[in-house]
Amino acid sequence: MRPPPLPGLVRRHRLASVAAAALVAVALAVPLTSERSGAAIDTCRAPTGAERLNATLPHVAQRIAAGEPVTIVALGSSSTEGHGASRPENSYPSRLAEELRSRYPGTEVRVLNKGVGGDTAEKMAARIEGDALAESPDLVIWQVGTNDTMHDVDPATDAAIIRDGVARMKAAGIDVILMDMQYAPGVTSHPVYRDMLHAISAAGYAQGAPVFHRFQIMQAWDETQVLPQSLALSEDRLHMNDRSYACLARLLADGIVAASR
Repeated sequence: MRPPPLPGLVRRHRLASVAAAALVAVALAVPLTSERSGAAIDTCRAPTGAERLNATLPHVAQRIAAGEPVTIVALGSSSTEGHGASRPENSYPSRLAEELRSRYPGTEVRVLNKGVGGDTAEKMAARIEGDALAESPDLVIWQVGTNDTMHDVDPATDAAIIRDGVARMKAAGIDVILMDMQYAPGVTSHPVYRDMLHAISAAGYAQGAPVFHRFQIMQAWDETQVLPQSLALSEDRLHMNDRSYACLARLLADGIVAASR
């Protein structure tokens, strides 16, 4: 005997569950780029366009135009250092170096990983002299805000620290990009995260430094199921993983190229 037909609501729920499972399987299987009708499609891209930088990178542009080496310092905490990646080569700074070398095949590109797990904005600012200025980089990507949010640091305090740090680097002739927090339960469980996002953006705007909106990108990935949190985060549900670090590097490279023309 056949079972009675499912009520419409239950049937729809089961269909939705099957569809969600299919999306997860597809996301795991699809490479970072795919080919459709002969055109490459970047499957990392966030539909919000949040990867676009809202300011230029004149020093990087000058070096690239002259065919001179480009040095980038990735200043940050554990998600710069590479926590959650299966190996150091899969951290975002390592993947970014690969992305930029592929875009500028005639240019020597170095990306120095200066991530220290657990660092707050104050601790990173204290490392600017030794980890950034001492390397004479053309660009510093300052990933900041996550640990401060998780320790409920006053965003106004961080904004002042970030403004001062950016000003010091720009005074030394260095381009600066700020990168905000990752979209993860360990971050969003602290209500201060909203004010921290605004504080980072405001600090960047005040100093003319573009902000790479990682939080907004990852939130869009999750909400559109392009790369849901179940696939974008490592087992600790806080740090990114190989796939999301690769996508992060892809989009950041896109932003750097566009801002260096």
